[in-house]
Amino acid sequence: MTVSAGELAGLPEHVQRLVSSAAQLPLRHRHGPASDTARRSAVLILFGEGPGGPDVLLIEKSPHLRSHAGQPAFPGGGADPGDDYPVGTALREAHEEAGVDPAGVRVLATLPELFLGPSDNLVVPVVGWWDDPRDVTTGDPREVARVARVPLAELVDPANRFRVRHPAGYVGPAFGVAGMVVWGFTAGLLEAVLEAAGLDQPWDRGDVRPLEAVPAPAAAGGEDPDVDPVDSDVADRAAPTVADDAGRPGSPRTVPGS
Repeated sequence: MTVSAGELAGLPEHVQRLVSSAAQLPLRHRHGPASDTARRSAVLILFGEGPGGPDVLLIEKSPHLRSHAGQPAFPGGGADPGDDYPVGTALREAHEEAGVDPAGVRVLATLPELFLGPSDNLVVPVVGWWDDPRDVTTGDPREVARVARVPLAELVDPANRFRVRHPAGYVGPAFGVAGMVVWGFTAGLLEAVLEAAGLDQPWDRGDVRPLEAVPAPAAAGGEDPDVDPVDSDVADRAAPTVADDAGRPGSPRTVPGS
C-alpha cells in the first residue's frame, strides 16, 4: 500500500522519499520465504512535527517483560482476531502502547515484510504521518516503560551513531538518543528507513561498544557472518530481513490503497 502523489503533497521531503521507495527498503536478506505458521505482527513508524522538529515515535518496553525487556522499539505487536491487518494492527498497538489516536494518523505506506526466522514471526512496518499529534502517554506499565518523540536530527547525528556488541556475539547498529540505546531489530529497521528517506549521514562504524545486561537464552544466529551464534530473542531483535516473497499476490502486506 502507498498513497498517491497528491496525498503526499505538503508532507516533508524525507517522508515523501521514504514512501516513494517503500518497496525497495535497503535491508539485508537473511531468511527464505516466511513459513505458513509465521505469526503476523505489525509496527507503526510514526513521523510528525514535534517541539524539536521532525521526529519519530519510539517506546521503551517494560523491564519486566519475558521477551525484549527494556528494549526501545516502534509501537507494535501481534495481530488480533478482527484486526484490519497490518494497518489496523499497527494503529491498535500504537493506541494501546502510546495513546496514539488512530483518527489523527494518516497511513502512508506498508513496507516489505520482515521475517524473523528464529521466532517464526513476520512483521509489517506501517508508515504513518501524525496529522493531529497529541501528548504521548504510556499505556499498560506492565508492557511499556516510557514513550518518546525522538527528533530525526538526533537520530542522524553521527555523534549518536555506533555499533554494539552483545555478550552472545551479535554486532549491529545502534543509536544513543533520548536516554536510550536503540539497537537490534529496531535499530536495523530505523537505519534502513533513514537511508531510504535520504537522511543518513556518514558515521564511525568502527565505534563498537559492549552491550551489557541483556538476557541471552538459547542459540540461533547473528547478523554479521563473522560473529558467534546468539539466542532467538537476541537474533529476532538483531537483523530485520526482507522476506524473499514480500509483495507477492495475496501477501499479508498487500492492503487496499485509497
